[in-house]
Amino acid sequence: MLELMEDTFLHKGLRQKLVEEIKKKGITDTNVLNAISKVPRHLFMDSSFIHFAYKDKAFPIAANQTISQPYTVAFQSELLKIKKGDKVLEIGTGSGYQTAVLLEMGAQVFTIERHKTLVMSAQTLLPKIGYRPKFFYGDGFEGLPTYAPFDKILITAGAPEIPKKLIEQLKIGGLLVLPIGNDQEQTMTLVEKKDNGSVEKVEFGTFIFVPMLKGKV
Repeated sequence: MLELMEDTFLHKGLRQKLVEEIKKKGITDTNVLNAISKVPRHLFMDSSFIHFAYKDKAFPIAANQTISQPYTVAFQSELLKIKKGDKVLEIGTGSGYQTAVLLEMGAQVFTIERHKTLVMSAQTLLPKIGYRPKFFYGDGFEGLPTYAPFDKILITAGAPEIPKKLIEQLKIGGLLVLPIGNDQEQTMTLVEKKDNGSVEKVEFGTFIFVPMLKGKV
């Protein structure tokens, strides 16, 4: 187990190659690129996938979920325009990799996950490697009204529509990034909450995420 928790010069070198790859794909935010270069993605993956950790691909994790492709993590993170100290609600902790990237970028992260096994594994792993978000087990569609409002909200699963309760929990001028669509394909969408409470949407390319599900398992 100790060996699996190591972050070697090899891992760091592979991360630098990954950063160069996602730069070529269009990611320019230095805060995002620095975070990707620092977060040890191999520690978030099953040991049988450890040699694939720094390929720009998604891989399966527990509970029939996936650890997102690094480019996708970078793309969503760039759209959020994270500033140091931003209060961010993340819907879908998953492996905790995206959570770590947001923390590395300087955000305060409140992360919610509906799969108990994933909550427990992220709660064990993240503090061990120096990342301390606030963890919650619950329904992402409900958000965390007690802790609202948030500067930014990130949804890491495919949503059929923009959840109204999450817009209510977003500050005026705040940003929500989410993939909207069906179970097969979604459109990455950036939502900004305006002064009158209305929203303005900008759509980006298509992505494939696991679907966002209601309730707790």
